[in-house]
Amino acid sequence: MKLNFLDLFCGAGGLSYGLEKAGLNCLLGLDFLEPAIQTFATNHPNSIGVCGDIQGIDTSNIRKKIRNKKVHLICGGPPCQGFSTIGKGDAEDSRNHLFLDFVRFVRDFKPNYVMIENVTGLLAQKNRNTLESIFKEFEALGYHLDLRVLSSHHFGVPEARRRVIIIGNNQNCENFYPTKEYNNYGENNPKLKPCRTVGWALENRLYFYNKAHNHDKESAAIMSNIESARINCIPEGKSIRYERDEKAYFKDEELKLGINWKSISEKRFREAKYHRLDRNKPSPTIVTNRKMYFHPLENRYLTAREAAALQSFPPKFVFKGSLSKQWTQIGNAVPPLMAEAIGKSIIKIHKNKSKKIKQRTVDIDQVASYAFNYYKDTFEHSSSRQMELTL
Repeated sequence: MKLNFLDLFCGAGGLSYGLEKAGLNCLLGLDFLEPAIQTFATNHPNSIGVCGDIQGIDTSNIRKKIRNKKVHLICGGPPCQGFSTIGKGDAEDSRNHLFLDFVRFVRDFKPNYVMIENVTGLLAQKNRNTLESIFKEFEALGYHLDLRVLSSHHFGVPEARRRVIIIGNNQNCENFYPTKEYNNYGENNPKLKPCRTVGWALENRLYFYNKAHNHDKESAAIMSNIESARINCIPEGKSIRYERDEKAYFKDEELKLGINWKSISEKRFREAKYHRLDRNKPSPTIVTNRKMYFHPLENRYLTAREAAALQSFPPKFVFKGSLSKQWTQIGNAVPPLMAEAIGKSIIKIHKNKSKKIKQRTVDIDQVASYAFNYYKDTFEHSSSRQMELTL
């Protein structure tokens, strides 16, 4: 029997697609963005897509839609703008508290397992109250939670994207996390598979039966002549972040950015500009801004399909809505291959649920201290690494 799940804040459905590839069954996806639900419905023909604000949705109506089927897992990624290390990071952002509606669904459906995905900024000190509230709320419902930071490129995604993954169960059993399967860039551990790259994605994830969906190169054209001239000077894998970069690549004075580098904080851009991707490396985190990165060889931005390929979406996965809405869906998605690895771990928890463990909680400070260390084995989950939570 497959484990049934609800995907809250589902977006395009990258998380649910990966979980289904792992062997779980998606009953329903919920999101407030209509184009995202259109995408979800197109690519999840056997699931129900619901468009609406979770705060106004009665769980009894959801129960009717799924015909009162047993829900084994509730998963999702509450909006993370308030947590984001890229955005303003406003800890008072009301969207931070949408996880309470996630809790409401868990309280009403009583699934065996829960899984929450969010940005690494959730571990920042300013968001400590939010994180501790998450643990307290679920503990009150009888769930034991664990938290890890996982990087998507360790699971075959040609993109280095780090995310906080919280997994919990009410079975009094051990939570498992996926172990690293792929090397870091430049690492040659013979026990792991070679790191997947931008080049791999562009060669293997664009065309489905000789057709590429959402791959309009005209929409990826650079309209400004000076912008086009500038990117023409940027070698593959390079960008402009420091004054030395500008001097190295923009020899012509008219291409210079006209910036007083000494007046900029840390004398550098916070985010690199004119960033041309490198076919021999994983991509940086794909975001919702379609003008963030440039094609490795061609003087243009990425198409939506190319961005989706870097997120590990299969080429048959079709995105709906305007180009900007497609990029919103792609940039906010959980990479399907990463989701598949997490799904296999949840199945492992289920298979081992008869092995009971002593109740314990987690020390958030210790988790935050080791969660970002990718040079130690922080992916193996064992009872000896459980710690007491000090709130």
